[in-house]
Parts: sequence; structure tokens; C-alpha cells
Amino acid sequence: MKQLINSVIYKPFLLIALLVVSTLSWAQDSAVSSSTTSTSTTTTERTWYAEPWVWIVGGVILLLIIIALTRGGGRTDRVTITKTRTD
Repeated sequence: MKQLINSVIYKPFLLIALLVVSTLSWAQDSAVSSSTTSTSTTTTERTWYAEPWVWIVGGVILLLIIIALTRGGGRTDRVTITKTRTD
């Protein structure tokens, strides 16, 4: 019964909230005109993260770390317990 009450109250509230958000996002004033100016500059200096070899080396290192963590090192210690019962 408690789940029924929660779902009956929750769903309409969620629907109303989504309708309000969508209405606010579409309610923009289109009569106002604006102008923007932009300037662009070019530089010849390349940063380290713009080089493709950096991404390749980083990906290989990340892949090696993931493989090493998922393999677990291959070391497992097994303990066998043998119980004898005397009556």
C-alpha cells in the first residue's frame, strides 16, 4: 500500500516538474536582438596534450594498469582444512 501511495503522488509531481522545466527552456524572448563580435588569434606553440603520441602512450599505460589490476597478480594461497572426527 505504501508503494502505491508513493507512486501515485510521485508520478504527477514529476510530470508537472518536467513540464515546467520544458516550458521555461522554450520560453525565450525572440524579439531581442543581440550582436556578438569575436576575434581569433593563432599561435604556433603546441601544447603537450595536442600531440597524438602523448594520447597513445597514455592509453597504453592505462590499459596496462587495468590489465594488471584485473589479473590479480596470479598469486592465490589455498588453505585446506581437514577435520577428523572421533566418536
